[in-house]
Amino acid sequence: MAKGTGAQKLDLPSAENIAASAMEVAKSGLPPVEDWNPPFCGDLDMRIARDGTWFYLGTPIGRPALVKLFSTILRRDGEKYFLVTPVEKVGITVDDAPFVAVDVEASGTGEGQVLRFETQVGDMFQAGSDHPIRVSYDEAGEPSPYVLVRRNLEALIDRKSFYRLVDLGAHHDVEGVRWFGLWSNGSFFKVIRSAALEG
Repeated sequence: MAKGTGAQKLDLPSAENIAASAMEVAKSGLPPVEDWNPPFCGDLDMRIARDGTWFYLGTPIGRPALVKLFSTILRRDGEKYFLVTPVEKVGITVDDAPFVAVDVEASGTGEGQVLRFETQVGDMFQAGSDHPIRVSYDEAGEPSPYVLVRRNLEALIDRKSFYRLVDLGAHHDVEGVRWFGLWSNGSFFKVIRSAALEG
């Protein structure tokens, strides 16, 4: 679980103040949060659940436009997540990944296949070298598939989309090892060793 820092709180802004700041900086497109270095103000009682639901003070944020706005000023430093504006930086809790890929569409076949994802906040992008797919496995062997949305922020691929991807998978040799994986925009993303499927 990734959490905000436990540093001493300074002047902690409210979610409303952060939203107002985010609205101002978002007018010209996706804000360049990686270029900003404002003072850390403390940890905000805000959490992104594994299913992509945003909570504030323990209550789901019911306005999709507000969630999308917050998502544009999200930054990951190491294993910690922050909402960042030019004048403030607050830590938030992220249970798994900050985004969820809720849909995927495929066009083309084989190495020419293109996978287009959509997240729960409406981000759309094509998997490829700039948006790689990866799959991690827990101790029981259960897969958790992810795709990079932007910078170092990932989306957990939801179950129905992952099943759809498995149907689109292919076998390919990588450095002498046979893998089952996914092609998109000329890149091959490993899912599981072919031998493990055969076993």
